[in-house]
Amino acid sequence: MLLISPRTRISVLALLLVSLLAPHYLAAAQQPSRAVSSSTRPRLVLLIVADQFRYDYLERFGDLFGEKGLKRLMREGASWIETNYDHFPTYTAPGHATLLTGAYPAANGIVGNDWPDRDTGKKVSSVSDETSLVLGGSQADTGASPRRLLASTLGDELRLSTNDRSKVIGISLKDRAAILPAGRHANAAYWYSPHAGSMVSSDYYFKELPAWVAKFNAQRPADKFFKAKWERLLPQEEYQKRAGADSPPWEDIGKVAGDTNSFPHTITGGAAEPGPAFYNEVQFSPFGNEIELSFAKQTIEAEGLGRDEDPDVLSISFDANDYVGHRYGPYSQEVMDITLRFDQQIAELLDFVDSRIGLGNTIVVFTADHGVAPIPKQVLASGLAGGRADYAEIQRRVRAAISARYNPQAKSPDPTADYFFRYDDAGTTTDAIINNNIYFNLEALKRDRVEVEDIERVAGEAALTVAGVARYFTRGQLLRGGALASATGSSVDSVARRVQHGFFARRSGNVILVMEPYTYSSNAVNATHGSPYSYDTHVPLIIRGSGIAGGRYFQPATPADIAPTLAAILRIQAPSSVTGRILLEALGGKE
Repeated sequence: MLLISPRTRISVLALLLVSLLAPHYLAAAQQPSRAVSSSTRPRLVLLIVADQFRYDYLERFGDLFGEKGLKRLMREGASWIETNYDHFPTYTAPGHATLLTGAYPAANGIVGNDWPDRDTGKKVSSVSDETSLVLGGSQADTGASPRRLLASTLGDELRLSTNDRSKVIGISLKDRAAILPAGRHANAAYWYSPHAGSMVSSDYYFKELPAWVAKFNAQRPADKFFKAKWERLLPQEEYQKRAGADSPPWEDIGKVAGDTNSFPHTITGGAAEPGPAFYNEVQFSPFGNEIELSFAKQTIEAEGLGRDEDPDVLSISFDANDYVGHRYGPYSQEVMDITLRFDQQIAELLDFVDSRIGLGNTIVVFTADHGVAPIPKQVLASGLAGGRADYAEIQRRVRAAISARYNPQAKSPDPTADYFFRYDDAGTTTDAIINNNIYFNLEALKRDRVEVEDIERVAGEAALTVAGVARYFTRGQLLRGGALASATGSSVDSVARRVQHGFFARRSGNVILVMEPYTYSSNAVNATHGSPYSYDTHVPLIIRGSGIAGGRYFQPATPADIAPTLAAILRIQAPSSVTGRILLEALGGKE
């Protein structure tokens, strides 16, 4: 009989135990998504998007937040402090399309809010659809659907995996912000009609509005805010300390009917009674978000979201933040106030979800679709480089360079006159320079045997001679992946990479221009976004829910990471064109 000492016996048992448990721990390490098992999947995925919300708002105003809104998400959830969009341009439609496809415009096809369509010769929007009808609006509302979105979303994949038992719904003031995150196989998307003051949808989803939506609209949800006064939430001194004067010289909003650029703001749109002017103006106040919040709560109740074992998805994009940011700029008292009020609205939403579904049964994601640049006049007053680029001058110099290159004898009429692609924009024919893209008439170039890549270089070099233009990229270069090639050296060229990620051959132009930091062209708004720079790309990302390891994470992330991470938690197929990563660092809880 073999005698084994007590010490040896313990060692053998320890080795046996390790050998038995090692595969389990190895599998757990390799599959962090086991933190949420199939039996404990969330009943609701709630995506909250603040349209135009820079990351630094969390730092600048965070100590003023209440305990049950954004502060609760930051306290209880996982927060990535270095989350940046990795595409250009940073507009509403590309941002919202990225969120739940997990893909850049290069894969999902949403290259801007609008672009010229070469097939029809018309300007189209990311969701415009002449074959669809708006339900619940007015004759001024135009058809919309997700048909231009070319990648599946998290919701699409979830409904496929549950044989359509799961519900997927998108809500926003803007049609594109409601439609694109929900996807092509969603149950519904609802947005606000500034013509009718009601929540509307499309016959893409159903032939008539659900009865509960019609009932909501019958209560005239916007009308109760007519003549409402938007006052500061806190004492004026707090705003002066954080945001400066209420009416600085650069905060020139021009002629806004019935309002000024100073508190308090009385919301009428210059109208004597509720109507289209007022319905549009209410979006430029926290009351626009109030309409969305009320509708979101009604949606959860009426649709029974989160009430069974099949997970549902609700995407809500709060757009009043964007309207206010464009008008007053990111360093204004108005942006500070709407951010504080937004925090209160999020608290109300989370309390409602907790009472109906339970936050323990919900995965909450908070992020934004883009940031925003300061008002150019403020940039210059602060001693920074920037301003407004003269796009008319860019067009003039590009035309002159093309004429000099391809009409050296100055023949009249100039054979290069139709080299620009021209498109119909609501009845007005214009040269296609949009989203910092220059589009050429490929048929005209073929007719005159003009080498496309040659004219692209001519146009790009001419544009560089205009103040404010920093760089250009050509279609030929991007088709070869040239921008990514230039970004693979020891010094990563994030601008080139973001341009490449934003390029989709069938919809993008021939020359893509990048302005210098704090430089843009729009004279229609005080402040705007769209650049590849940090003030436009850097946004919050917070995920809260069962199985999510809370805390602040310093690993770089992008909003494209949301979809694959949620797919791992839901244990479903990731969206078709996903390029983001699973945020493994936050999926380390117990099963």
